[in-house]
Amino acid sequence: MRFIVYGTGAVGGPIAAKLVQNGHDVVAVARGEHATAMARDGLVLETPTGAVHVRLPVVTDPGDIVFGVGDVVVISVKSQDLPPVLERLARTMPWGTPVVCAQNAVCNEPSALRLFPNVYGMNVMLIGTHLKPGVVQVYTSPLNGILDIGRYPNGVDDTSRAICAALKHSGFESAARPDIMRWKYGKLLMNLNNAIEVAVGPGFGYSEAYRRVRAEGEACLSAAGIEYVGRDEDVAHRGDKLRFHLIEGQDRGGGSTWQSFLRNRGSAETDYLNGEIVLLGRLRGIPTPANAFLQRLMHRMLVDGPAPGSMSHDELVAAMDADQ
Repeated sequence: MRFIVYGTGAVGGPIAAKLVQNGHDVVAVARGEHATAMARDGLVLETPTGAVHVRLPVVTDPGDIVFGVGDVVVISVKSQDLPPVLERLARTMPWGTPVVCAQNAVCNEPSALRLFPNVYGMNVMLIGTHLKPGVVQVYTSPLNGILDIGRYPNGVDDTSRAICAALKHSGFESAARPDIMRWKYGKLLMNLNNAIEVAVGPGFGYSEAYRRVRAEGEACLSAAGIEYVGRDEDVAHRGDKLRFHLIEGQDRGGGSTWQSFLRNRGSAETDYLNGEIVLLGRLRGIPTPANAFLQRLMHRMLVDGPAPGSMSHDELVAAMDADQ
């Protein structure tokens, strides 16, 4: 099995590096300075226990790959960047190649299934960072991530089991789950906090602002008849497996959306996180004022500020109240 990892940032980068380190065949699809740095110097994965430096083939377009039997494509770009990725794969990749969506949000799998028959969801629990070309970081040790996988929309098969085996061999925890989207909807509820983190900075956890967006999210999922993993089940599953440790000389900062703002990407995944709840609410007549406010706030911040982390939590809640 060869892994084509499309997007080697905070999620795809650690996956690619650990697979290569443990003897698996990997090709990276990357862009810009990150692709240049990896092609020239290799990929560096920094962890609390040290750094791993791997060499792997790097391309900037999947058209440069000679696909073969046994290839698996792991997509780990942000949801807002997915449409051109699927378009390029549809024009360059054999039709039946398995496609794994190792991404936040729940919109990516159905988009991929429009084009490809063998689509898999991956529920990513990995505290990663990517801010410097050629370098990615994971802040947990000894386990670097939990990467469960299943067929979309449901089921497991030999391919999902083989991917799990490769991931486990490479130091991740991974289980083949027939109800993978139930887990991804649970993760969606967690990721509703991403926009709050951008506004007020990391470290607030289960705040009043998050209580509001999560309550709206749970109401919308329940009204839509969508099953999701609740907080207790998620905590029981993860336990203390992902033990956070600082990397010497590094400050982790925030999660995926926070990192997009720091890299001045000009876009964010909020429309596919909080926006997913807003969409469900509008389809079913359920108010989602807190999520809609955060969605608009992120768009304003992308254009002209305020800077990430510049609001207090009380200011954010007051702004939510004033917006209703």
